[in-house]
Amino acid sequence: MDLGVTDRVRPLIDRVRRMVETEIAPLDREYHEEVGRHPSGDRFRMTDRQLEILNGLKAQARERGLWNFWLTDSEEGFGLTTVEYAYLAEEMGKVGIAAEVFNCNAPDTGNMEVLERYGTAAHKQRWLKPLLNGDIRSAYLMSEPEVASSDATNIALTAVKDGDAWILNGDKWWATGAGDPRCKLYIVMACTDPDAHKHSRHSMFLMPADAAGIEVLRPMQVFGADDAPHGHMHIRFTNVRVPGEDLVLGEGRGFEVAQGRLGPGRIHHCMRAIGLAEKALELLCRRAMERDAFGRKLTDLGANHDIIANARMEIEMARLLCLKAAWVMDTQGTRAAQSWISQIKVVAPLMALKVVDEAMQVHGAAGISQDFPLAAMWTHLRTLRFADGPDAVHRRQVARAELRKYGNGKV
Repeated sequence: MDLGVTDRVRPLIDRVRRMVETEIAPLDREYHEEVGRHPSGDRFRMTDRQLEILNGLKAQARERGLWNFWLTDSEEGFGLTTVEYAYLAEEMGKVGIAAEVFNCNAPDTGNMEVLERYGTAAHKQRWLKPLLNGDIRSAYLMSEPEVASSDATNIALTAVKDGDAWILNGDKWWATGAGDPRCKLYIVMACTDPDAHKHSRHSMFLMPADAAGIEVLRPMQVFGADDAPHGHMHIRFTNVRVPGEDLVLGEGRGFEVAQGRLGPGRIHHCMRAIGLAEKALELLCRRAMERDAFGRKLTDLGANHDIIANARMEIEMARLLCLKAAWVMDTQGTRAAQSWISQIKVVAPLMALKVVDEAMQVHGAAGISQDFPLAAMWTHLRTLRFADGPDAVHRRQVARAELRKYGNGKV
């Protein structure tokens, strides 16, 4: 099991790290400070300066060949393994807008997985090509306000067949990215046969974000923030008509598509979370060495040596688990890696939250202010413990896999 940095990816890590540190990070604060400054006052409309920052950085990344690293096992991708990509995603995770600069951002990577693995030639021409080019954004609509969406068999938005089309009705929420004015595609999970076996009731649909009958009700707030201009929107479908050819893979195969999408997406989140933890530890150490209190450096007060040591050890352990999950994906496939992905999906956000929390503590009141990125990092990581399945669901999957070893494969 080779989890190390390969000769192929080593120079890419250096190039990505250098661009993140010297070109992207200096503009990240300015990009976020532009939110709400559009002449219309709409926080979900991007200013000319925001577009200038993003488009300029993306053009540079693409010209340098630092683009679409995430797509494995595809002629459209960069040709990296998931293990190799993990090292790059970690660097991108350190700065808010970095992943998009390299066209490696959620939820677009997962949506592109759907289109690449399961889409028709027409789907790929209409949606995948502009997404791979970084020209548009997309959203994935699964969770619903009226059901416990952690059990995806509960998904209740209805899709009823009407001739050669489907009619969709219901609400979705936490549609990440749907607030972005560049979002042009929704991928929607809907119930097409409530009487079928629980894993055959649902289907996945593609549709333009401006289809008739789609209404964005509100942005969902995350600890009081609306995450503009990206946003996590509450959306209502009222008699939305979707052509039959925009059903993905086939009727009743929504779970199959979802699992193919969510496996890579979950581990990508974890890779970036490890990068956030590394950045938080760096901020912690720099602050502790620069500040004095009670006549001594902060490094020499309390248990700060232990805190720093534990953070380093816990980051290293989480990274190894993430790389192991990536290796299983590369060698045995996403299905075989599910338990490993669930393990890291629990471990990485919890570890990173702990490191960020310690960094905030060392920064004092400044640590929870807008003067440092730590508060935003914390809220993102706490939210990540819900995204793509809450901790309890992933722990259940890990426990069931463990118990199957002792129950003749049955739990």
